[in-house]
Amino acid sequence: MATEQGARRVFVGLILLSIALLLVVAFPFFEAFFLAAVLAGAFQGMQTWLTKKFRGRRNLAASLICVGFVLVLLAPVAALTAFIVSEVIQGVQFVAGIIQNRGLEGLITYVPGPLQGHATRLIEQFQTQSAGLWQTLQEQASARGATAAQTFGGLLAAGGSMLFQATMMLIAFYFLLVDGKRLVAWLEGVSPLRRGQTTELLTEFRGVTRSVLTSTLATAGVQAVAALAGFFITGVPVPVFFAAVTFFFALIPAIGAAVVCVAAALLLLATGHPVAAIVLTVWGIVVVGLADNVVKPLLARKGMNMHGAVVFFALLGGLAIFGAIGLLLGPLIVAFFLSVVRIYQRDYGRSSARLEGTVPTASPRAPLPEEEPWKVASLLTELEEPQKPSH
Repeated sequence: MATEQGARRVFVGLILLSIALLLVVAFPFFEAFFLAAVLAGAFQGMQTWLTKKFRGRRNLAASLICVGFVLVLLAPVAALTAFIVSEVIQGVQFVAGIIQNRGLEGLITYVPGPLQGHATRLIEQFQTQSAGLWQTLQEQASARGATAAQTFGGLLAAGGSMLFQATMMLIAFYFLLVDGKRLVAWLEGVSPLRRGQTTELLTEFRGVTRSVLTSTLATAGVQAVAALAGFFITGVPVPVFFAAVTFFFALIPAIGAAVVCVAAALLLLATGHPVAAIVLTVWGIVVVGLADNVVKPLLARKGMNMHGAVVFFALLGGLAIFGAIGLLLGPLIVAFFLSVVRIYQRDYGRSSARLEGTVPTASPRAPLPEEEPWKVASLLTELEEPQKPSH
């Protein structure tokens, strides 16, 4: 018996060691795998529907979902980039044409009235000190060249890392769509929990992540519409473009939608509209910015078994501790805690014990609370077993 118990302990130690090594290996891809699992849970219904349409070909259904997901992400970014490049090219051509026909002085007529005096003095200073200014610029460029190269290298490395993580996420997303149900069945089989409890936890996680994703997209849409109204009221040029940028930035927690409103307000200020700039700044901070803290918890709580305040603090706490991915991890951690407590209360609590015929007994030395006598009576009633009359 001792030998069998020792072997069991060694085997448990080996299991823990293998889990630790597995976590070490998977840690560099934690965010990619986590996002892939979240997306796979959110798109599992579509995967099932497409699999039926394609007569059981899960690989084809998963491939179609992955391609569509990439196109949905890349299409707005490509359109936004094309619009910005087009506007920059037109602006450069416009400025070059004015300088060629009318010189630098011709640009002053397009500068807002309050800034024309400063622009005139700047051009005069540039014309009188052009040689010295050019030499200074060359010296500064040489001095800052190494720093600029280092910064560019860091940005390039960060971009490459993001692209690599996105590729890993897409690959994991595909395989989880194809074999996600098998993985859940395997986890159900090896889990030490009772039958059905692991599936219940995973179902709860899928509901929470789906609610967070849906509420995030809906909140970004609400912020974009609110910002669009502010752009129309204050007369921002190309308001639809700025609203699209607002929607995109609203999905990035570290930046937020209010940044676009502030940038548009600076544009209004530079073009000589200070009142409109102030109004748009206040609108962006109060209405557009706070909509994220109000609308998102209200929408997210509909798919979670949580109070709105709990959802609010779970979102903020997760964002503060884990960064952008904390918007998912925060509610998941809270949902995990609530699910474990609910399952324990249902399957291992007092009511479950009575159903199984094992009524808990109180310790005879434990003093009964005197301040709440109704609880004493309730406890005694529960401990008394009704005796059947003998025949």
